[in-house]
Amino acid sequence: RLDESTNAVNKPNETCAMDIKTFKLLHPVKYYKDYLENNIRPDGRELEELRPTAFSFGVIQSADGSAIAKIGNTTVVCGIKAELAAPKAVEPNQGYLIPNVEISPVSSPSYRPGPPSEEAQVYSQSLADVFSKARCIDLAQLCVEPGKLVWVLYCDLVCLDHDGCVFDAAVAALVAALHTVKLPKIVYNSDTGETEVDRSSLSALTVRCIPVTTSFVVIANRTIVDPTAEEEKLAGTILTITISAGKLSFVTQSGGQPMDHAVLKKCTESATQRERSVKKMIMKMQQKQTA
Repeated sequence: RLDESTNAVNKPNETCAMDIKTFKLLHPVKYYKDYLENNIRPDGRELEELRPTAFSFGVIQSADGSAIAKIGNTTVVCGIKAELAAPKAVEPNQGYLIPNVEISPVSSPSYRPGPPSEEAQVYSQSLADVFSKARCIDLAQLCVEPGKLVWVLYCDLVCLDHDGCVFDAAVAALVAALHTVKLPKIVYNSDTGETEVDRSSLSALTVRCIPVTTSFVVIANRTIVDPTAEEEKLAGTILTITISAGKLSFVTQSGGQPMDHAVLKKCTESATQRERSVKKMIMKMQQKQTA
């Protein structure tokens, strides 16, 4: 494999007068293009190679469900808090999820303390869209009393380390955390409107599917899977594909021309393979947790 200290990727003559780091700073796209022409990236991965994915379940004891997902160095923690509330008027027999994404200032020098960034707000809405389209959970199971009382799952996600594909990690962290949610038994008095919470009787949330998101970028007309933060900054096009139950569930693209059909098909196949892998990991983790 190649790294920044190797000479396997031939640099242009102008690099003789400057070191690699300076060349990378002054000509980032050219720097990457030299690697991409050799079908490899500066971090040593091939263009179609994914970074390792890892999970930890039940990481926040005070939450009703929690998990951490890591994709390479990118790390997102999800804590879920269940609260009782009135249902939405248009969905009186269903509870609902409210995802909220924050990108911590410690995750990257690019982020500062303050209100949620525009990027984080977009991720929050996209998470809601992904889980709604995938129908990951049957929201009817969150109903306590039709038209009166439902569970609301507040899903707070924080990016602790941002090295690209934060949304992919957020989807993974949320779906993993949902597998750990346990709700107490609720006795509702329809006459008085009072509720009695029995935390000695807990029921696990039924998760019907595991949506998995994979991102791709285009740099110098080359399509790259699972980009780092550095690669995302250089990208002219970012494509995000969500696969659920082996089927295409959600697709977004920002920047660039519409993807060529052959390229889109290849990306979808790659995303489908990853969905199978991540699904196995989460199911295995869940089995260990319930054993």
